[in-house]
Amino acid sequence: MAIPTPTDIKLHQTSRKLEIAFTDGARFELPFEFLRVYSPSAEVRGHGPGQEVLQVGKREVLINAAEPVGLYGINFFFSDGHDTGIYSWEYLHDLGVNQAALWDEYLKRMEAVGASRDPGISKMFEQRPKAK
Repeated sequence: MAIPTPTDIKLHQTSRKLEIAFTDGARFELPFEFLRVYSPSAEVRGHGPGQEVLQVGKREVLINAAEPVGLYGINFFFSDGHDTGIYSWEYLHDLGVNQAALWDEYLKRMEAVGASRDPGISKMFEQRPKAK
């Protein structure tokens, strides 16, 4: 079976979403934050199992630009300076298909370490002392 390729790609800055349609009829809206925290770069994924780096504080990230890479993918230039990692068409399709499960996994990992999706905020600073 051939790998689906995009038939339409749109960056929506106001909603902070990538809208992408594929040759197999699939259409996804992928939030910029989701794309950033699941970047295929070594900076995020590491160089092997167990070396992944949890991305925190990315709720407000934007995609400032996108650039095609050959006929197989795209590179995004994020507002936090991240610009490595090629998003192949196959990887973007997989992100779309598995978006709900991946997002749930990400939120659970964030909760487990007390991290926040908001820039510069740690949950330990959000907690207030209990009244005695």
